[in-house]
Amino acid sequence: MAKILIVEDNALNIKLFCDLLAAHGHQPEAVTDSRNALAAAREFGPDLVITDIQLPHVSGLDLIRLIRKDDQLAKVPIMAVTAYSARGDEERIRAAGAQAYVSKPISVVRFAQTVDELLQGEAEPAGESEAGLATEDDGGGGGGPSEAGGEEA
Repeated sequence: MAKILIVEDNALNIKLFCDLLAAHGHQPEAVTDSRNALAAAREFGPDLVITDIQLPHVSGLDLIRLIRKDDQLAKVPIMAVTAYSARGDEERIRAAGAQAYVSKPISVVRFAQTVDELLQGEAEPAGESEAGLATEDDGGGGGGPSEAGGEEA
């Protein structure tokens, strides 16, 4: 069982991520205020951090950079999740230090697969090939029954 910290300000996404992770035998812990995320990560000691990029107060990119500079957390894998994907976002997210990038709406199967790959150390080191481990861009439009996401608050 892995300890997974989720930094997300959208209640529906938190519920989805926590339910999915718990169903796969993990111990999720959610933080809704990014200003508290670094302290929560230090206290929780996660095996993986999943963070939204579009967060109020401290952006997901800034949070990733803070985690990478923290001696206690620097080696913890990070998966970035965002509904707002624009050209160049994946490069910026990976340059900040995330190993995986998933755009919303997420594919539930791909989300779980990416979590497993990160926990098993199969992710590419940050800053390497653009052929991203977890880029989700199926062009499918609106979310179907196995997808979640949409606009963030």
